[in-house]
Amino acid sequence: MRRTERLFRIIQTLRGARRAMTGRELAGELEVSLRTLYRDIAELMAQRVPVRGEAGTGYVLDKGYDLPPLMLTPDELEAAVLGASWVAARGDAQLAQGARDLIVKLTAVVPAALRPIVLDAGLKPVSMTRQPVETIDLAELRHAIRDRRKVAITYVDAQGAVSERVIWPIFIAYMDAVRIVAAWCEARQDYRHFRTDRLQRISPTDSTYPSSRRDLLRDWKARNAIPLP
Repeated sequence: MRRTERLFRIIQTLRGARRAMTGRELAGELEVSLRTLYRDIAELMAQRVPVRGEAGTGYVLDKGYDLPPLMLTPDELEAAVLGASWVAARGDAQLAQGARDLIVKLTAVVPAALRPIVLDAGLKPVSMTRQPVETIDLAELRHAIRDRRKVAITYVDAQGAVSERVIWPIFIAYMDAVRIVAAWCEARQDYRHFRTDRLQRISPTDSTYPSSRRDLLRDWKARNAIPLP
């Protein structure tokens, strides 16, 4: 277990303890020597984590202390970097830039000991499929989903037929080879799925759809026989 992860575990253990824990108890919990445990406690105190106590009497964490928002474990940080790397490679232009900016910000704010994980996590998203090519600005569609805006679209189906529709977009599914918008279609009075690379035009309207996105998503899941999480 890396030192940063041990420090995180000590804080979590003390925060959940109902009484003072001796150094021996903490060392047993982390499976380290007493000497290592004492060094870790000293490091926490040097970082102004409110751990009180001393060897032989036990340690407690002051009530009300919370971890900084970005006090992540190595596993959590690797998950964040891998996810952001996938989005940087597979997301639309604005989303990809947001993912790259996120990695830069993580590098700036995480403890120095964790920065090598951000800079070289050793985890890379790899795909052998071609990315979909869109002629629309997918960011516009994402904004419409956030704002519950109805969207006028021009769509070309697999047979080449062109149709004009007004949809209520619910979510975008980012698959490896294609991106799909799930939406309520006013023309069909039912849910439909639209490949984003077949959307020739999108035009968010000034109208919001009447149902909440959560209700639409619940209804969509029920109709598609997908169990709720």
